[in-house]
Amino acid sequence: MRRSKLETYISILKVLTQKPLKLTHIMYKANVNCSVLYDDLNFLIKQNLVQEITLTKSRVVFAITPRGITVLKYFHELTQALPIIEETRTPIPF
Repeated sequence: MRRSKLETYISILKVLTQKPLKLTHIMYKANVNCSVLYDDLNFLIKQNLVQEITLTKSRVVFAITPRGITVLKYFHELTQALPIIEETRTPIPF
C-alpha cells in the first residue's frame, strides 16, 4: 500500500532521530525512493525540521532539528489520542 506524504515525512524524521545520516542511509532506513527522498528532504529543510550538515567536501549528512523533534512528538501524541483504524475495502458486486 502506498504511503501518504505525511507518512513519508514522519518516516524520514523518525530515522533521523537516531543520528545524522547520509542520503543513501536515509533512503534505505526510511524505505524511500531516491528522487522522492530528495524532494521530501528539501521540503523538510525549508520547514526547518531537518538541517543539512557539510562535514567534508564530499560528505553531507542530514540531522533532525529541535523543531523536527517537537513535530514528531506532537504527531506521536496525536496518533495515540486518535487511533486510526484502517478501513478494508470490499469489492462492489456487479
